[in-house]
Amino acid sequence: MGADYRALGVARSLGRRNIPVWVIKQGGHLVAAASRYVRRRVSWPEGEDAEKIDFLLDLSVKNGLKDWALIPTDDYTVTLASVYQDLLSKQYLVTVPRWEKLRWACDKRLLRDLAEGLGIHQPWTRCISAEEDLADVDCPFPVILKPAVRLKPSSLAIPKAWRADDREALFRRFKEATSLVPAEDLIIQEVVPGGGEAQFSYAALCKDGFPLASVVARRLRQYPRDFGQFSTFVETISEPQIAEPAERLLAATRFTGLVEVEFKKDLRNGQFKVLDINPRVWGWHTLCGPAGVDFSYLLWLLAKGQPVPHLRGRAGKRWIHASADLRVAIGGILSGDFSLVSYLRSLRGPLESAIFSWDDPAPALLDLPLFACSMGKRAMGPKILSPVGQQFRPRGPVIP
Repeated sequence: MGADYRALGVARSLGRRNIPVWVIKQGGHLVAAASRYVRRRVSWPEGEDAEKIDFLLDLSVKNGLKDWALIPTDDYTVTLASVYQDLLSKQYLVTVPRWEKLRWACDKRLLRDLAEGLGIHQPWTRCISAEEDLADVDCPFPVILKPAVRLKPSSLAIPKAWRADDREALFRRFKEATSLVPAEDLIIQEVVPGGGEAQFSYAALCKDGFPLASVVARRLRQYPRDFGQFSTFVETISEPQIAEPAERLLAATRFTGLVEVEFKKDLRNGQFKVLDINPRVWGWHTLCGPAGVDFSYLLWLLAKGQPVPHLRGRAGKRWIHASADLRVAIGGILSGDFSLVSYLRSLRGPLESAIFSWDDPAPALLDLPLFACSMGKRAMGPKILSPVGQQFRPRGPVIP
């Protein structure tokens, strides 16, 4: 479900093992659809969620896809598959949990409460519901405003967060944010200092909260640089202080499926603070194959009820999203964050590419023009966006 570079990694992993793969395209994401390992490409229909569910069920019935694994690769399709899992499970092996088991990972307010109850470090965070609440919030500036729940449109034109260095700026940023996100769906969170050297992730395939396979990584560079929509340069590491709190979170929820738990190390006190959860394949998941953990294939084994080996990823493997990382590098060099020499030094040695592969070159031919187009939309977006993004409001069961 999806055709961006995350889906490309899934298609290659399964296709190289002669497991048939179909891709459902949406919007301008096309690189996975260009892969030689995709046997058929179909497009999402226009319409509401009900039309999409009918489309998926009809696709299976008409094409004999009974018990195929259904793998969402973006936030919206994760939520869609989760909320409507009972219906979809009549035809597919759905690889995400039901919504009542998943919502904690998609709603930062629930994640905050869960982490607090487990004694896991996290940034100072408060919920707000209206502009009047800002005057009374005693927050440690600088802070950011960000959505507590996923937006239905997945667009680089919508910022991931809005930074405020003082009270006056907080009111201004609130007005900007609420032009795109309902006020009641925003949270205020402190800015944890530090750059790429402080960004970490724990990635795992779990069954009932137990990690069957896992990898720990440092996300050295991201785009945009301040509040990244996605990582552009990542390396696998060994860091028990990341694995322990992440595994406690997953055990407490008895989570089943793929998940990435994002942390940031607070350089003021050395604490690793949980920031976010991605209950799906994440941008750099193709790095995990060279590290010894091919998550896409392991997820397929789990969905099919086959044995899954217990694996831990090797440290020292590196990954790059080249077109995006180049843009990050230019900005970083011009701002003085790092030198051209240090950037070139980071590219030495073997690198796993997000897009390019010698046995499947066509997606790379599409990557540069598509990425340039998306960056152009981002640059123009704040000037031309007037409609408020429609918030996905699941109609299925939710936990209070």
